[in-house]
Amino acid sequence: MTNNNLSDEKLYEMKNRVCDANLKLKDSNLVVLTWGNTSEINRDAGIIVIKPSGVPYDTMSPEQMVVTDLDGNVIGENSLKPSSDLDTHVYLYKHFENVNAIVHTHSTYAVMWAQSRRDIPAYGTTHADTFYGSIPVTRQLTKEEVEKEYELATGKVIVERFENDNIDPIAVPGVLTVGHGPFTWGNTPDKAVENSIVLDEVAHMALMTEFLNPNKDEIPQYLLDKHYFRKHGANAYYGQ
Repeated sequence: MTNNNLSDEKLYEMKNRVCDANLKLKDSNLVVLTWGNTSEINRDAGIIVIKPSGVPYDTMSPEQMVVTDLDGNVIGENSLKPSSDLDTHVYLYKHFENVNAIVHTHSTYAVMWAQSRRDIPAYGTTHADTFYGSIPVTRQLTKEEVEKEYELATGKVIVERFENDNIDPIAVPGVLTVGHGPFTWGNTPDKAVENSIVLDEVAHMALMTEFLNPNKDEIPQYLLDKHYFRKHGANAYYGQ
């Protein structure tokens, strides 16, 4: 059930943000056909809003966005089916408590790294401005995990990688799922989309860096620190 304090107007604003973020993925050339989804959570109201499954971006509207409770149960009798990746989003929201929006795409360069089963190394300051270290890749799902609870298991291996390696999901707001593609997140749907844009761009840069210099080292820690913390944290000074 939704919280009665969430007015129809506030719910529509939430749907509109999620719809706009999904459309921005297409405008940013991060998705083709219907390959991608964005969601937003309101923990106080007890709801998640997510893109409907298989709806073309050309005809997408805020009214089509699907509302669920925090366990992924659809709210509303006339709702469309939610994104097939809903269970992944739900699991991430439950374990990454400071994340308010999630994006999933099959963007070209990020998928190249996911299919290669490789973390994306932090080779330069463009990477360091958003991701405080390598962008991690998950382990391969087992046959049983795929057949039993594929989308939920995808969320589980993401959280597993972050917990096992003590990675802060706020400092590294993205991940690659092996053989599949990237998930990113943020405080708002717009920020989660921005992180998807950056992730695919640094994936492209890293690919060409290794092409030009196969022996390239990662950025020194002191330069990684400088670029990340000048934009993030208590002493950030980048921007207005």
